[in-house]
Amino acid sequence: MTSAAPAALAPDTPAHTVDAFHRGRFWLVQPKHGGHRAGMDAMMLAAAVPSSFGGRLADFGAGAGAAGLAVLSRCPTAETVLVERAPEMAAFAAASLAHPGNAHLSDRASVLVADVTASGQARAAAGLADHDFDFVIMNPPFNAARDRATPDRLRREAHVMEDGLFESWIRSAAAVARPRGGLAVIARPEQLGAILDAMVGRFGDAELLAVHPRPDAAAIRIVVRAALGARGKLAIRPPLMLHAQSGNGPDARSEMITNGLASLFGD
Repeated sequence: MTSAAPAALAPDTPAHTVDAFHRGRFWLVQPKHGGHRAGMDAMMLAAAVPSSFGGRLADFGAGAGAAGLAVLSRCPTAETVLVERAPEMAAFAAASLAHPGNAHLSDRASVLVADVTASGQARAAAGLADHDFDFVIMNPPFNAARDRATPDRLRREAHVMEDGLFESWIRSAAAVARPRGGLAVIARPEQLGAILDAMVGRFGDAELLAVHPRPDAAAIRIVVRAALGARGKLAIRPPLMLHAQSGNGPDARSEMITNGLASLFGD
């Protein structure tokens, strides 16, 4: 990821950077200090969507839009709605769509300020209609409060997990997804149980992929993918290594995924 001077942004845009992803195939306007800054997690989440995907996707907790835009960068006929609760971060997502470097993507994306934990009529009134999406991806704030204490409100909202988070987010995903619609979640390994519990009766044919820093290190992330209404059992896929065994250079597969040249599950 590299930075460039901002362009075509509102004059009152807070301190920010403009960062290239997928080797410059799209750009992200994101906060320089407060709030969440996107990185590897967003790229891995986006890579869980099959390369052949051409439907309508919701990016829950989109922040400045990294994961949703990464899907558009790799899937040329897909459309995405960047769903973000914090108006400040949604403004960064809108700035990302307005960046000239994203002109080839912006007509397939929109920003929606909404709380994905809302239910029923409140969720629909916020713009998340039932059965409106072919795929939902989510990068929830999965850190426990003791793991990521910060005085910054936006960063805290983006990182710190609330009680029942996976249940409420996955419940909403099941409501807005179409039959057999996809779901992809990135989280910490210890949260697998909560994710699978929330999927019961909603999503099946789940696939689990663990992400390890190196072959000799424990996993630091998991990505779970599933389909609405499916009944198949959990399958564990080959893991992803971020770095090669020797040295600190990136693993070749990890490099391809990070740069939008391959999908996480090989499809």
